[in-house]
This record gives sequence, structure tokens and C-alpha cells, in this order.
Amino acid sequence: MSGVWGVRLLLWGCVCLWLPSLAEGALVISRDHATVQETQGAARSLQKRSTADATVEVYSVTMDCTVASRFAHTVMTSSALNKANSSQEIFFEVELPKTAFITNFSMEIESQVYVGEVKEKEKAKKEYQKAVSTGQTAGLVKASGRKMEKFSVSVNIAANSNVTFTLTYEELLQRKLGQYEILTRVKPKQLVQNFQIVADIYEPQGIAFVDAYGTFLSNELLPLVEKTVTDTKAHISFSPTLDQQRKCPGCDGTLLEGDFVIKYDVNRAKSLGDIQIVNGYFVHFFAPPDLPRVPKNVVFVIDRSGSMGGAKMQQTREALLAILKDLHEEDYFALIQFDNQINAWQQSLTKATKENVAKGMNYVRAITDRGGTNINDAVLRGVDMLIKDRKNKNLPERSVDMIILLTDGMPNSGESYLPRIQENVRHAVGGNMSLFCLGFGNDVDYSFLDVMAKQNKGVARRIYEASDATIQLQGFYEEVASPLLSEVDLRYPDNAVDFLTTNHFNQLFNGSEIVVAGRLSDNDIDHFLVEVFGKGFEEDFQVQGQASAVEWDVIYPEQEYIFGDFTERLWAYLTIQQLLEKSKSGTPEEKGNATAKALEMSLQYSFVSPLTSMVVIKPETEDRPGTHLIADKLTEEQRQQAERHRASQGNWIIPKQTSYAASAPTYFVDGDPHFMIELPDREDALCFNINDNPGTIFNLVRDPTSGILVNGQTIGDKEIPPDGKINTYFGRFGIVHQKLGVRLEVTTQDISVSQDGKRVKLLWSDAASLKGPKMDLLLTKDRSLTVILRDSVKFVILLHKVWAKHPYHQDYLGFYTLDSHLLSPSVHGLLGQFYHGVEFEVGDLRPGEVPEKPDATMHVKGQELNVTRGWQRDFRSDVKNGENVPCWFVHSNGTGLVDGSASDYIVSGLFKTV
Repeated sequence: MSGVWGVRLLLWGCVCLWLPSLAEGALVISRDHATVQETQGAARSLQKRSTADATVEVYSVTMDCTVASRFAHTVMTSSALNKANSSQEIFFEVELPKTAFITNFSMEIESQVYVGEVKEKEKAKKEYQKAVSTGQTAGLVKASGRKMEKFSVSVNIAANSNVTFTLTYEELLQRKLGQYEILTRVKPKQLVQNFQIVADIYEPQGIAFVDAYGTFLSNELLPLVEKTVTDTKAHISFSPTLDQQRKCPGCDGTLLEGDFVIKYDVNRAKSLGDIQIVNGYFVHFFAPPDLPRVPKNVVFVIDRSGSMGGAKMQQTREALLAILKDLHEEDYFALIQFDNQINAWQQSLTKATKENVAKGMNYVRAITDRGGTNINDAVLRGVDMLIKDRKNKNLPERSVDMIILLTDGMPNSGESYLPRIQENVRHAVGGNMSLFCLGFGNDVDYSFLDVMAKQNKGVARRIYEASDATIQLQGFYEEVASPLLSEVDLRYPDNAVDFLTTNHFNQLFNGSEIVVAGRLSDNDIDHFLVEVFGKGFEEDFQVQGQASAVEWDVIYPEQEYIFGDFTERLWAYLTIQQLLEKSKSGTPEEKGNATAKALEMSLQYSFVSPLTSMVVIKPETEDRPGTHLIADKLTEEQRQQAERHRASQGNWIIPKQTSYAASAPTYFVDGDPHFMIELPDREDALCFNINDNPGTIFNLVRDPTSGILVNGQTIGDKEIPPDGKINTYFGRFGIVHQKLGVRLEVTTQDISVSQDGKRVKLLWSDAASLKGPKMDLLLTKDRSLTVILRDSVKFVILLHKVWAKHPYHQDYLGFYTLDSHLLSPSVHGLLGQFYHGVEFEVGDLRPGEVPEKPDATMHVKGQELNVTRGWQRDFRSDVKNGENVPCWFVHSNGTGLVDGSASDYIVSGLFKTV
């Protein structure tokens, strides 16, 4: 949205966000947060400040990440100065991994340090409520995202004063698909005097490889990534100067926008794994190399209920088609689809020969959505099929049985009482197979699926409704596609170990890792015998050996201190995570004991877990009330509930949020093709779609006074998808400014620029910045093209890259208009006619076909239209996933909102007016 461009300094992942001053009643929590709290207890309008006159100078943003044996300790520090003559509200915002625990947050204001204290969540909540009731400014800080959690806080800073925020968090890096990953999402949106990302990795096991890259790194920035790797240590840094951050010499725009990623793995030469003992605690990493994969027998149970219609069903089919292609010939598979009825492709599992896979793929292509949701009988059918085939010896003796359930809704057919379904499935499975549950969207009861999976040797995973849902499904499957061992036991001397974490695991998958930690009862490592057992492909896996302590001061003599108690903190982190899991899926007594122990350890080790909160209190002063800040961590169920609540709120009104502060509106077209008119003065938006045949050219903008013309040509899918729906997108744009003598043709392959008889061709694979007297161009590699016409409008064109081997979709473009107020009153076109606003009123809110999308009556241009509350995605800040923008959707090609009909805007050529 318009607020993302030019006002917010956004650095995600391991860094932080600063905002210039907002109005006195600024919202403490921004768009993606689970709850919105207003300062001073009353809603006030937000006033956005441009970066040109911002009086907050951000002079330092640093991320320092230290990894010792996969345990990451990250410190994010940001400093800013309020140069104004009055107090300013300053925001600090950061995204950190969901699996991490915050361990410290502090603010240094005018040489006074305010440090956070971890408390029981209920106690912290009472303190927060008391602060609100006594009139203090209070911020409840808790947020959620897909892979990351957003931490956000704001404080009022006196004139000519500075503030430093420091946030620390810790996590055990998880090995997935053969590597560990540290992700930093970098979006400063302004220049920073001291910007630095530093990571130090210490792995006594030996480092196999380290890769560091950024999606935003041009040829100029790439050499700034410094990487030093020895056998057991890696140092990575990225620290561009102010000039190196600039998009162009002398301008304020920054090149830092995208993901900075560090990936690495360690050497795995020993079958026993790696055992480290430090300060009386040990950790055992087990992922032996070169094990043969175990054949799997997998039953796919696919929800085809009515709510799976449209994109969800299409994405499910696409994912299944790709997954079936990746089956190994020694695997067996089955396909069961269900609504209120259950239908199986075959009555038993089928060997994954090329011929059988091809037949299965044809069956998948024909799956369509229809009735209710009978999860109970569908899963039991899959269990029964595996049991019968196993009994009849139709499956390899040494193979792994698994069921993968994909559903998007609540059971509403057959057995619908959730605890009874869980008990039915648990009893039928009998511990003899694994159940993996994939919950699609916000309507599914994730807690129900999570518990049912954990009760049956599996895990649950949320699949987010987005354009990459197909990739999410495939990604999960890849993690479990190649089992190496089953029923893995890691054993240690009973008299030598206390407080052991989980040491029995149902499976070890290729590319993953098993981690066990514990405390040595007498620190006697001379008799610390370790044994590992598991069921392999052709024979049982069995190995034993004597553990030896890692002498950290010998391996790293130059490091007096890394963070020496990391094995103890790793043990505590892992123990708390496992106790939290047991508090959901154990017996009532186990749940109570696990919750109490997890709370006790969270407080002892100062972890912000779902049971605790971190409280920071800035005392009351003469001119400002006290500030009471609470950092929370949500469970996955709470995240989903918050997203569901936020979505339902977004259906009815647009909350007063920083992204919707009063500013110039934005008009864009992106998607299938979807048109969006943002109206920040109304704090609302309108949207409509145009359905026509691929190849049609539409006039989007035409301003006879200035001589500006923008046309767009649609493209379709490579071939019609199984659901028969023809999807169209914009794949080609023509832009003309007659008075400046400028002409651009933008396709998904390249950009052709003609100016004063000269022609230049740029490829999307380039990164370029062209500055001229009439026009500036900024090309971000494989992402965006910004076109700035002198003393006129600014356009941004996004490139959406699609997997080259995708069976249906292909690359397409999105078109965004900024500074539209600079065009003349005579501007028109499908987008241009709205550049000077549109008057409308919405009332008679009523339930729609979909509960989350109510209908309403819109009065516009002397007509009454039936409109529906929906969403459109703004991709400027995240070209892959986009950001949901609530809008009133006008049906039938925008009829009644658009002047005339959509066909009136069809032109004969890319640079034609008729």
C-alpha cells in the first residue's frame, strides 16, 4: 500500500524497523498484529510524514548473530535521534523466527536503560490492564506471520534526544533438506549511517559449506558480502556505506530491499553422530550420512468439499501432480478423495511404477470440489487400506506407512465431535503408522489436526492461502519424502544422565537431524557410553561409542567467550518446546504437569514462551505518563485465531493503521487481472475484475493534456487448467509520454526504451539505474521497474516469476500508479478515470455466499450495486506473497463503477488510442 513506499524503514528477520513521528494518538500495533491497541485509550486519525521532512534520524541498524553448535544467539540493535524541537513517537519493529524465544529487550533513552523482565503471562496481563485503567500509555506487543513473528513497540522521545533499542532472541536452528538457514528480510526504505549484518558460526563438527546471498544484491553490492570460512568457523558480514546503499548518486532511495540468507551444513563423518559436553550439559546431534532411504507406503487423503473450490483445489491438484512424479518406484501409494462421501482410486495401495503414477495423475486431474467434510471416515479408510495391505503382505516388510491428510474445514458430515474423531483415529492407527495433517487456510481447526497428528507419530502443518500454496505443499512433502530410519532410540547410561529430552523418534528423514540434550549427573564423561538403534532399509541400524568432551577453548583459542552456557540453554530451549507439545497432546495429568514445568523453566531461563511475557516499564515523567510494554508469544492456534479475527474485522471496516494513514492514493492492476483503487482519505478501497480473452489490449490511462498513454495486453495460462477456468494476467505494457518523446514497451522478458530517436533494451535479469533529463528508470533484477517521468506521474511495474516448468501458469506483470494527482483533470481509462476520486456510500451490510465475505449495497454514480467485501493483494513490499488489502468488490467487470462497459476500453494496439 502507499504507506509502505517511502515512509517506513523496514528490516525483517534479524533486523529492525523505524518509523518517523506519527500523530499523538498513533497506534502502537501495526497491520499484521494480532490485536490493535490505541494509545491514550481513544482512536485518533493518523497523519503520515514523508521522508523528506522526517525529523527522526536513524543512524544505526545492526544484527549480530552468533551460532554455537546450531544454537543461535541473535542481538538486534537500532539507534535513532529525534532532531525535532518537540517530542516524537518512534517505532521499533522487527520480525524474528517463530521457533525463537525472546530473551531480552531493552531501551536506552537519554542514558537511562530500561530492561525487560520475564513474568508469568497472566501476571503481565494484569499489570497491563492496570496500566490502561490508570491512564498510562500501554502497548501490548504480540504479532504473527507465516514463518516469522513481528515484534513491535513505540515510545515517545523528547526533543533532541536519542534512543537505542536492543532485542535478543535464541533458537535451535532446524536442519531441513540438508541445511540450516538464517534469514534476514531487509527493507530499510531509507539510508542508514551504520548498517551491518554480522554472523559468526562455530561448529566443532566441521563446516561442510557456507553460502551467503541476497535477493537484492546487485553486481555493485555483491562484493560487500565478506565471508571467511575455516574448518570449524565461519564469519559473514555485510556493511554497505551510505553511498553504496543509494539507488543513484545523490538520491535518498536505498538499494537494500529483499532477503539476506545464510545457509550452511556441517560435516557428518561419524555414524554415531556428534556429541558435545560443555559445563555439565551435553547435546547429541544425530544425522548419519549415506544411509539408504526406506521405501514408503503413503495414502493421500484429499478434501474435495465445497470450501476447497477455486484456487485451493487447483493448487492441491498441482501439488499432487508434482508429488506423484517424485515417488520412487519402490514406493506404494493410494489416493482417497472425500466430501460427505469417500471415494478411493483403488481399493489397495499401488506400486509407484511410471505407468501407475501416470494413471494416478489422470485421477488427480479429475478431482473437483463439491459436498461436505467427513474427515473421520476418510482417514479411517486410509488406515484400513494400509492395515489390510500390510496383513496381506502386499507391501515391503521394511517400509514406512504414512497417511497425508489435506483439509481446509471443520468436520460437518459423519462423525463431527472432534475428540471422538481423534480417539477413533488413534485407536485404528494403534501406533503402527504416521499421520501428517495439512490444514489449508484460516477456517480449519488447526489445534484439532495438530493433536491428532501428534497422537499418531506425525506432525501438522498450516498451509497458507496464497499464490505459493502449491510450493508449500510440495515443500512439506519433500521433508518427509525420504525416510532413512524408523523407531530410532538414542540411549545413554542411566546413572550418568539427568533431565533427558526426548530420545525416541518415530522417523529420521533425509536432510533432517535428531537432537537430544541432557544434564550429566556427576559430570563423569569417562564412562559416557552412547548407543543408537533404528530400523533401516535392509537391516537394523545399531552403533555405540564413547562420548568425549569438546574442548571449546582449544578449538577456538581466540574466543574467550562465545556464550559458554549454550549447551544448558539449548537443553532448556529444547525441553520447553517439548513440554509445550506435551501440554497439548498428553493425558490431562500430563498436560498439567507439562504446562507447570514449562512455565517454571521459561521464567528460570528468561524465555518469552507462550506461557510468559516480557514486561518493560518506562516510568512516568512530568510531561508524559508511564509506558507499560509487554512482549508476548502466540501459539499456532492463537496466531490462526488472530488472523481469522483480523480478516473478519477487515471485512467490515478498515482499522486506523499506519499503512492507511492519509496520503496520496494508489491505483494498480495485478493478478487475474484485478483492478484496485485505494482511497486513504476514506480509509477504504474499491476493486473489480476484468474477464476477457487472452491477447486483449486495454487502455489503462490516457491523458490528452499531458500526452500520457498506458495500455496493457493480457496473456493466459499455457493451457486451460483442469477446472476449465481461463485465467488472464497482464503480460505486456506500453507507456507513452508524447511531450517528453518517451516510449516504453515492457514484457515479461525485457524492457525497450525509446527516447529522442535512441533505443535501449534492458533485460529483467539486469539491475540498472538510468537517470536522464526527461525520465528516470530503476530496474531491480527480476523484480520491479520504476518509471519516473519528469514533473509527472510515477509508475511501478512488478515482474511475477513463475516456476518455468509449471504446467499452466507463466510469468506476468503488475502495474502500480503513484503521484497520479500530477495528471490533468481530463485523464481517463480503466484506471485513469479514478485518479481524481470517486464518491460512494456503502450500507445494508448482510451475509454473503461466504461467511467471511459479507455483501452490501453501494450507491455510486446514481446507481445501486451489490458489492462484496473481499481482498486484493498489493505486491510492492512482497512480490512473492503480497499483502492483503480489504476492498469492496464490484461484480460483472466493474459494471456501474466503470464509465460505460469494459469493452469500451479495448484498443487495437499497444500504443493505440482506439
